Amino acid sequence: MQTITYGDLAAFVKQCSLLMKENKDYLIALDASMGDGDLGLTMTAGFAAAERFMEDNREADLGKVWMKLGMTFAEAVPSTMGTLLASGFLAAGKKAKGKTEFTAADLAAFWLDFAGGIMERGKAKSGERTIVDSILPAARALEAAAVKGIPIEACCETAFEAAQAGLEASRQMLPVFGRAVYYGEKVLGQPDPGAVVGMLLYKALFQTANVYTEI
Repeated sequence: MQTITYGDLAAFVKQCSLLMKENKDYLIALDASMGDGDLGLTMTAGFAAAERFMEDNREADLGKVWMKLGMTFAEAVPSTMGTLLASGFLAAGKKAKGKTEFTAADLAAFWLDFAGGIMERGKAKSGERTIVDSILPAARALEAAAVKGIPIEACCETAFEAAQAGLEASRQMLPVFGRAVYYGEKVLGQPDPGAVVGMLLYKALFQTANVYTEI
């Protein structure tokens, strides 16, 4: 895979939808132990709507595609995580406008901008037990791999491994946001639900790059 096209991105969104469905009950249970328990439902609904959008879309500009997908996501699931992901897609899409395909460097820039959009909207940073703790190290690892000029498939594998490491690290972080704050140290040992969502995004990216080709 030399570049990423619309077909690859559509396959990525489809894989995200599949992974959210497969992990719905796990996300519900994990979120219920320290939050309101709706995370599995909202992520499943959000990515199902995103998958339908990608199937019907006729826009070639990938930046505009991601901005429209972000708006679709926000309308489908106006929850906290839904709003954060929508903000990430909108921010990254805005900066990617005009591109009809992504190189490895473009992909890295997209995910860094995605993380930046979430951080700006949520006012969160690394180490605060949020989705940022899986997506930011993954985006940085993707950027570092892209700079080395290695194939996109390998870049995505490196990013996924970093997302997994970030997720594991979240087990030892105290919560700063949301209902989990009230549980304090009781959450230690459990992964952050948002960080799980971030890891699943990068798992989908890795699987898409290494299993799927253009469709």
